[in-house]
Amino acid sequence: MKKLFFLFVFIVILVACKKESIKISFKKYNETSEIKEQQSHENPRMKFKLIQSKYLDLGKVFKPFEKELASFSEKEYQRLKPFILEQNIPSIQKSISENIFNYEKLTLFYLYRIRKFEMDSSRSLNAIISLNPKVLDEARTRDKNKVKDFSSVYGMPILLKDNINTKEMPTTAGASILKNNITKDAFIVERLKESGALILGKANLSEWAYFFCNGCPLGYSAIGGQTLNPYGRKKFETGGSSSGSGVSIAANYAVAAIGTETSGSITSPSSQNSVVGLKPTVGLLSRSGIIPISSTLDTPGPMTKSVIDNALILEAMVGYDKLDTITNMVKSMKNDYNTIEWNSDYLKGKKIGVLTALLSDSIYKEAISKLKLAEVELLELAPEEMNYEGFLNLLTTEMKHDLPNYFKSLNNSSNTITSVEKIVNFNKKDSLLRIPYGQELFMGIVKDTTSKEELKTIKLKLRKEGEKYFEALKQDKVEVIVSINNYHSGIAAVSNYPTLTVPMGYKVTGEPISLTFIAKPKSEKKLLAFGYAFEQLTKVRKNPEVYN
Repeated sequence: MKKLFFLFVFIVILVACKKESIKISFKKYNETSEIKEQQSHENPRMKFKLIQSKYLDLGKVFKPFEKELASFSEKEYQRLKPFILEQNIPSIQKSISENIFNYEKLTLFYLYRIRKFEMDSSRSLNAIISLNPKVLDEARTRDKNKVKDFSSVYGMPILLKDNINTKEMPTTAGASILKNNITKDAFIVERLKESGALILGKANLSEWAYFFCNGCPLGYSAIGGQTLNPYGRKKFETGGSSSGSGVSIAANYAVAAIGTETSGSITSPSSQNSVVGLKPTVGLLSRSGIIPISSTLDTPGPMTKSVIDNALILEAMVGYDKLDTITNMVKSMKNDYNTIEWNSDYLKGKKIGVLTALLSDSIYKEAISKLKLAEVELLELAPEEMNYEGFLNLLTTEMKHDLPNYFKSLNNSSNTITSVEKIVNFNKKDSLLRIPYGQELFMGIVKDTTSKEELKTIKLKLRKEGEKYFEALKQDKVEVIVSINNYHSGIAAVSNYPTLTVPMGYKVTGEPISLTFIAKPKSEKKLLAFGYAFEQLTKVRKNPEVYN
């Protein structure tokens, strides 16, 4: 009888283990009908050629966490949800201080949640490229020293756009040629780790930060597949190029994510996914260890669910980097973004520029009405359209030189990539797998003949054009100008004006839309104060329904 009992117990355990292994197994599915259906989409960029990655095996990605996830139950996940989902950093740190959970459980919650959705073919968002295999060990180390400062990023799991170097995982930019690109940590990653943050993994992106193919879908990369918007899967665009970063935070896959922007690559996906995104003044954050497009315009920036979290992540990354001398500017600045006056009444009496051309948008108009009720001084602006002549040349010419410099900086003897031309030729050898949407912009880089003097003239002209458009800011007639989504990101980029986008509402279709604050260089504290006050005034952000 006793033998039968033990045999029964053994079978129960075996069945339970098999059930768990089924949950974590990963199989490709037939997406033919999905692709066919997608061809009727009214947006040409949404006529996908594929959705799933041809390279990624999520089963292997989750393999290092097999044991821990087997013992992390759905019941425990549901218990932790109210304390983690949609909560900001101070709230999460408070719960940890009260022993409701610890950093290891917080990390397991996100791993479980990512697996729960990303391994479900009906809900997968293709937002994740890789996960840090050591992250649970690192979380346990954090648990040995709890922090008393609730505004600390210590122990907070963060995702990185996969063009930011980190030693635990390859840095691919979504490109097949870089699938084994092993690097050291980027400077901003070192800064995050010094603050005790946990690097959870790498987020998908528009391949080569969307300066690769022309007119192709936002959020597509060969390595990661097609990123999808949680507010309307295959219905709404994800924005780009920090697509996976925006989608991941919208779906609560991490506390925060880091994106990068050249022109709209943080503001666009932040807006499309109803999250807060900051494109800082170029020079506030180091770019060393980040795959580049333009040394003039590139910058990383935080993407979060709240303005407070955005400020905390920003502060953790700021610092002088001798490998990126443009960061000299931080030496003369007080980079204490934690000390911003978080005041919902901050807007009273402030001067804000309103773009009259955007007042035809009903949600923007409603946001302006709310600002008016908050006793803001509004100044209507109707600047002439900017002349973007030379903008494409600027990106093409700088990437032609900056990308090879990035590969040189790796000091990796196994790296054979020395030019954009080599990448183009590599991709041609298997165009169906590597470049289903072509590589028109990269081919344009190869053909580029812009001289240094011509480039200098282009940059100067574009800077003047941008500052002219934002003349009301330059002359201090207003403190900020408010726009929609990434509508004026290109102008802000060439002017080096920082931007902060904050959820503003949802269209009738359910598609998110955001209000974007634009200010003069080095005005991040002002932007964050404005953003927080607007966030508290409206409180519109909501978690996508399917991902509750």
